[in-house]
Amino acid sequence: MFFLQMSGYPGSGKSTLARAISKNTGAVVIDHDIVKSALLESSESVIDPKVAGKISYTIDWALADFHLSQGHSVIFDSPCMYTEMLEKGTRLSEKYHAKYKYVECFLNDLYEVDRRLKTRERMRSQVSEVPSEVLHTFKLSIDNSKSKRPSAPYLIVDTAQSLDRYFDEVMAYMNE
Repeated sequence: MFFLQMSGYPGSGKSTLARAISKNTGAVVIDHDIVKSALLESSESVIDPKVAGKISYTIDWALADFHLSQGHSVIFDSPCMYTEMLEKGTRLSEKYHAKYKYVECFLNDLYEVDRRLKTRERMRSQVSEVPSEVLHTFKLSIDNSKSKRPSAPYLIVDTAQSLDRYFDEVMAYMNE
């Protein structure tokens, strides 16, 4: 049994990779965007998006805890940009004696990120593009993501490549 935290900014390929790993391993995917989008859609603009984000993380963690308690491997598909996310993931893995894994999807091409965001089927909680006025901030968040990595072994994949080019490497890491 494992607990995998996906990491990376929007459009970096986290969900694509999470679904491929799930298909290969049978792990349950907890997709933060699905939970947050459902909250936003059901609240009909009653819930502030920032509040919906906090509530959805509470739900995400409860779902991850439940599935691990049932003996299922779990993939947590969220940006994982905060140190407390890593700490929660590590504690949850320890609680259920699950292997802790962390895969960061990295794409160092903002134009490709923007293209992906504009062309994907978008959920309500997801951004639709990289706004030109925040390109600098977006770049800083990419550069600062390095400080949010776990002390345990982790894997960074260059998602500028096609999935089939790095999937075997990811599965080898998952099976370590």
